[in-house]
Amino acid sequence: MSDFLPTYVEVAAQIEALVLSVDPSELHGSLCALRCGAPQRTNWLAEAMSDEHLAPPLPGSPLARLDAATVAQLAAADFGLELLLPEDDAPVSERGEALVAWCRGFLGGVGLAGLHGALAEETREALVDLARIAESEVSYDDPEADEEALAELEEFVRVAALLVHGDCLAAHDRRRLH
Repeated sequence: MSDFLPTYVEVAAQIEALVLSVDPSELHGSLCALRCGAPQRTNWLAEAMSDEHLAPPLPGSPLARLDAATVAQLAAADFGLELLLPEDDAPVSERGEALVAWCRGFLGGVGLAGLHGALAEETREALVDLARIAESEVSYDDPEADEEALAELEEFVRVAALLVHGDCLAAHDRRRLH
């Protein structure tokens, strides 16, 4: 099992082929939240899309590889979670909008998975910040400063997702002990 995500373009092509109405980054955000809550979900795609008739991704497909890589990255000890965003050479505005979409998807996935009760106060505060990012309308006036700001936001979002994952693991461990 590889811990490398498929490319944004590969995932977008499969989403288009399946006629799903979701952005690749938003779908990955949902997937990350759903996997934080229950790594053994049978059909995360149906859950993320709120469509019980949607078949699970075919083995080896970009969406199946996205799932496998996400599960591996969340389980890794090196905190190497990667967000599915357009390539670094894409315009900063495109990458910024994708990060906003990722946050929307993650917050939706937290709701779908019912994770809020398992989260520590600090993590819930980070989710409030993610909601602010998800609601934002970003203007791109200074490309150099925008690149720096986007890199900082991306790191914050990544760490917030890892906080959610850590809290879910701790809650699961507490339930097992009782």
